[in-house]
Amino acid sequence: MIELQRLGSDFTVCKIDSLDVIDFTKEFVFVSKTDDEISLFCKSDNTPSNTIASESGWRGLKISGILDFGMIGVISKISNLLAANMISIFVISTYNTDYIFVKVENYEKCIQILICNGYVIK
Repeated sequence: MIELQRLGSDFTVCKIDSLDVIDFTKEFVFVSKTDDEISLFCKSDNTPSNTIASESGWRGLKISGILDFGMIGVISKISNLLAANMISIFVISTYNTDYIFVKVENYEKCIQILICNGYVIK
């Protein structure tokens, strides 16, 4: 049985031109950097004012516990359930776990779908 924990904030994904605009002392800061761009995912209240582009209005769920790299299909199962109900997701993976984000307007529907399919939401 997979348990998910509600994250109590609104989040924003944005494109930035420098790592210098990020306040790494904040509670939730996820950065990805490629040859093409630097992306930041953070609590909406902590979004830098000088982003290149941004999209706010995300709410999230954290998959509880540490996920072993050998676990197969955790995100796929959740993604398929939500896709069947026309809910798109934004996923962040860390070394220990995965986070699933949906737009605010789909959040409660997402929760109900997961509960109806045997997921425990805390």
